[in-house]
Amino acid sequence: MSSGLIGKKIGMTNVFDDNGKNYAVTVIEVDPNVITEIKTNEENGYEAVQLSAFDKKEKSTSKPLKGHFEKAGTTPKKYIKEFRDFIPEDAELGDELNIDDVFSIGDNVDVVGVSKGKGFTGVVKRHNFSGVGEATHGQHDRQRHPGSIGQASDPARVFPGIKMAGRSGNERNKIKNLTIAKIFSESNLMMVTGSIPGPNGRFVEIYNR
Repeated sequence: MSSGLIGKKIGMTNVFDDNGKNYAVTVIEVDPNVITEIKTNEENGYEAVQLSAFDKKEKSTSKPLKGHFEKAGTTPKKYIKEFRDFIPEDAELGDELNIDDVFSIGDNVDVVGVSKGKGFTGVVKRHNFSGVGEATHGQHDRQRHPGSIGQASDPARVFPGIKMAGRSGNERNKIKNLTIAKIFSESNLMMVTGSIPGPNGRFVEIYNR
C-alpha cells in the first residue's frame, strides 16, 4: 500500500532528541488533503485515490477542473496526485485526510519533489569534471571545458549520452527512508529528518514505506 499525502516544503531547522542529540530536520506543511476521485478494480482496473491540496483561485482554474472539484464538493486546489493501491477505509469524495490519518511519529517515509533548477551549467559543475590540472577529459589548456568529444571517420558521430554542458537541476527526485521526527497536528506541520528536494514553497509527495 503506497499511502501518502501532499505537502509543501517550508524550510529546515534543527531539533534535539530525548538523548540531547541535535539533528537537522525539514519542516513540511501538510494541508488537509481532499479526496477528489476514487478508482476501483471494477471500473478502472486498479485501486487508487486521487488527493488534492492547497487552495487555488477559481479564476486560475480551467472549466474542466472546476467541474472535477465541484463533483467532489470542494474548492479548486493547486496540486493533484494519485496514490496507487491506497484507498482509506470508508472513503468518499470530498473527505479530508490529515497528517494523523496517515502518518505517526517514527514512521519511515519517502519524499518526492522537484530539485532546484540551476540553469545551463558546464561540465565541471554538472558532471564533476576535474578541469585543468587533472586533465582527464580531453583538454589541457582551457580550464573547465569538456575537451574532445569527436570520433574517427568510423563511426563519425557523437554517441548519445555523452556528458556535456546543459540544463542542470529541475528534476523529479526521491529521497528515501527519512524518519518523521515531530508532528504538529494543530498547525498542519510535520518534521522529517534530513533534507528533501526543491526550494522552500515547492510541493512534495510524502509516501509511507
